Amino acid sequence: MSESQVSDNAKMPVLFVGHGSPMNAIEENRWSQGFRALRQLLPRPKAILAVSAHWVTRGTHLTSDEKPATIHDFGGFPAPLYEVQYPAPGDPALAERVSDLLAGYDAGLRGDWGLDHGTWSVLLHVFPEADVPVVQLSLDGALPTADHLDIGSALAPLRDEGVLIVGSGNIVHNLRDAFGQLRRGHYATPIWATAFDGGVADALSRRDHAFLAHALDGEEGRQAHPTSDHYLPLLYVAGAGGSSGEITFPITGFDMGSLSMRAVLIR
Repeated sequence: MSESQVSDNAKMPVLFVGHGSPMNAIEENRWSQGFRALRQLLPRPKAILAVSAHWVTRGTHLTSDEKPATIHDFGGFPAPLYEVQYPAPGDPALAERVSDLLAGYDAGLRGDWGLDHGTWSVLLHVFPEADVPVVQLSLDGALPTADHLDIGSALAPLRDEGVLIVGSGNIVHNLRDAFGQLRRGHYATPIWATAFDGGVADALSRRDHAFLAHALDGEEGRQAHPTSDHYLPLLYVAGAGGSSGEITFPITGFDMGSLSMRAVLIR
């Protein structure tokens, strides 16, 4: 089913995308091509709830704007990247609905954010017309890791309401190692990165949420994620994906040696 087709009766899949560099928004490369290929794997949603690694807050929040801004939350990139706009409409009613589902986390509405590059650098390839409403959900940086899985589970009813839940981060995200390789002029994926990426993929396939909740506790996890922000969006997708349904990995591989670009689709 292509993204142009809509089925009111079908449960929406959930999707995690390794977004990598913001330059994937404007460059023609393996990753941008992979993002565009996702169009053919997704039904057209009524709305999108996006969970990006780049909106970490105190507490849980939702964008409530009717016209969310395109946020260029990065520095030092070429001028054309700052000119990109993704003018998707917001969906205040969806924001209210999610707030109700997450009442136990006191999820509030905010008008001072928008769509950051974790969201728009992917969606502009998957839904290039920017005609699907988008609401962004923040990551509460103070929550225990397992709570992010629980929030994802609480969001699962949205799948029956035509809402596509999209998490955007990276299963391995160690920029210090990646930039070190850049300075040396060559890239090689470290053993710990391959092991962590593979271990998480295996746990997803087995629906081993206990593993996912504690994956950052070990040495490989700490190497793969010096900070947890790029890992946490995956937990929302795993939680919303539940305990059944097909799991596939439509994009795999590493960029800059230490950024896993794996995408996860749960139907």
